[in-house]
Amino acid sequence: MMTKLSFAAWDCGRLNLMPSEGRSLLLAELDRELADLARRDRLRSLACVPGVNLCSNDYLGLSESPELKRALIAGIERSKRVSATGSRLLSGQAPEWNELEEEFARFAGTEAALFFSSGYAANIGLLSAVMRRDDVVFSDELNHASLIDGIRLSSARRVVFSHGDLDALERALEKYRLKHCRKLIVTESVFSMDGDRAPITGMLELADRYGAELVVDEAHATGVHGPAGRGLVAALGAERRVFAVVHTCGKALASAGAFVCGAASLRAYLINRARTFIFSTALPPYLSYQVRAALELARGMDLERSTLLENASKFAAALRDAGFDVRATSSQIVPVVLGEDAAALCVSEELIRAGFAVRAIRPPTVPEGQSRLRLSLTCRVGAEDLDRLRAVLVATRVAMRPSAAARTA
Repeated sequence: MMTKLSFAAWDCGRLNLMPSEGRSLLLAELDRELADLARRDRLRSLACVPGVNLCSNDYLGLSESPELKRALIAGIERSKRVSATGSRLLSGQAPEWNELEEEFARFAGTEAALFFSSGYAANIGLLSAVMRRDDVVFSDELNHASLIDGIRLSSARRVVFSHGDLDALERALEKYRLKHCRKLIVTESVFSMDGDRAPITGMLELADRYGAELVVDEAHATGVHGPAGRGLVAALGAERRVFAVVHTCGKALASAGAFVCGAASLRAYLINRARTFIFSTALPPYLSYQVRAALELARGMDLERSTLLENASKFAAALRDAGFDVRATSSQIVPVVLGEDAAALCVSEELIRAGFAVRAIRPPTVPEGQSRLRLSLTCRVGAEDLDRLRAVLVATRVAMRPSAAARTA
């Protein structure tokens, strides 16, 4: 009969190692992988980068809002408890969540909404619950990791189409025209790395033509784009035509969590089937006061929205005129694609020295050979800051050219 000790030793692997030896080998493998990342300049670390913040998603500048701070303090004082104590299906339900969801559904223009602890949890919960093994998901190649992971967990077939390419999407839909299953087109509205917009109108037309539904992640549009910051789906008047819209609260709304917005039956289904909702401890109810205050503030910030997008458009045009690759950005996100990791790291270091908070974005976040700076503009970044930023970028590129020529000589 195998004892617990001998079974544990056997379970450490074919070498019959004791647990401590197996752990040492595992940690050594992790250290080797970390060393390899460091060798390739891809080792991530946590750091507070000082300076004019260009890597924040605080698009409306609400994270420092006194009104939002007061709303949070008031929420703490009014709430009976500072912890949810469990999932909403157990002890974590509170009237504040239903009230917030009803208000957010009105904001989104949908029949209902369900609150999740994060945008990641919302996308994974939605897609893994609704789609099944025999279903098909048509996913834009630049979709966020949360959408990709949600599709993977659903076990549905994932068909990736070229970024924003309606012809490629139609060809993919045509291949599955006769397949009787759930078909879902999934896209971001404003793409987080290129800053461009999805062709939502064309996607809706294709969805209608081929018996598919559309899911739109508005993470980087919420609060910034559309009427009263309601997003690009609302800008098209298509709130009731899409299957689901995901709005996050941790970016322009300077709060936390996210909403899946759609039909009342979808909300009820997710309460019963979305694992990231069912098995997650609810956020504390006082947070609902912060989200509601952020919504109220964001609705009235049309001037800030228009100024932000005008500044971003002028800045992107100036960089494009200077010969930088800023892709097809049409939002507050301005990528500066530099190619190799070393170039992105070098330029980011120069910008940090010049007083700008910037982080280089490298694979696997972006494809190989597309390392970049992701300049995330907010209401707190003024026109003078952007003029100086452009000047530093141009000067840095000029200074880099001799060293680049020396490397290729």
